Amino acid sequence: MENLISFSVTVFTGFFAIMNPISNMPIFLSLVEGADETTKKRINIKSVLIAFIIVTIFVVLGKFIFELFGITIPAFKITGGILIFYVGFEMLQSKKSDIKHIKNTHFDENIAVSPLAIPILAGPGTIVTAMNFVSNTTYVHIGLVILIFGIMCLLTFISFSLSEIIAKKIGFNVISVIGKIMGLIIAIIGTSMVIEGIKISFNLV
Repeated sequence: MENLISFSVTVFTGFFAIMNPISNMPIFLSLVEGADETTKKRINIKSVLIAFIIVTIFVVLGKFIFELFGITIPAFKITGGILIFYVGFEMLQSKKSDIKHIKNTHFDENIAVSPLAIPILAGPGTIVTAMNFVSNTTYVHIGLVILIFGIMCLLTFISFSLSEIIAKKIGFNVISVIGKIMGLIIAIIGTSMVIEGIKISFNLV
C-alpha cells in the first residue's frame, strides 16, 4: 500500500511539473483572445479531453509499442530522461521549449486540438513521462497513472477556466517563477530517468 501511495505521489508530481497548468495559463489566454466565453469553454473542454485520450492510448499500449519497435526499457528511460531534462533546462533558462513553441497562431477553434492538446498538454514530454511510469509495472500501476493523469486534466481545465482571474490576482511574474520551479523539477525527473536507465543496463539495481 505504501508503495502505491509513493508511486502515486511520484506520478502526480511528474505530471504536474511537465503539464504545469499554472504556467500554461498565459498560453491559453493568448490563444483564445477575442473568443466569447462559450467558445473558450468549448475549446477548454475539447483540449483536455483530447490530451487525456492521447496519453491514455500511449499508457495502455505502451508495452505493445515497446515490443513492436523492439525498444528496451533502459534505452527508453535514458532517451526519455534526456528529452525531459532538455525541456526542464529550457524552462529554467526562461525559454519556451521548442516542443511547445507557438508561432503566428490565429484564433480558430481548432486550436483545441493543436497546439493546445498537442503538443502543449499531451506533448512528447508528457507522453514520455507517462510511458516511463508504466514501462515495467503492473495493471494496477497503469490504472493509477491513467487516474492521476485524468485528475491533472481536470486541474488543467479548472486553471484554464479561471485563467483570467488567476492571472490578474497573482500576476505574470509569479507565474514565471512557478514555471522555473517546475522546470527544475522536470530536469531532476529527467536526470533520475537517465540514472535509472544506466543502472538497469549494467544490472546495478
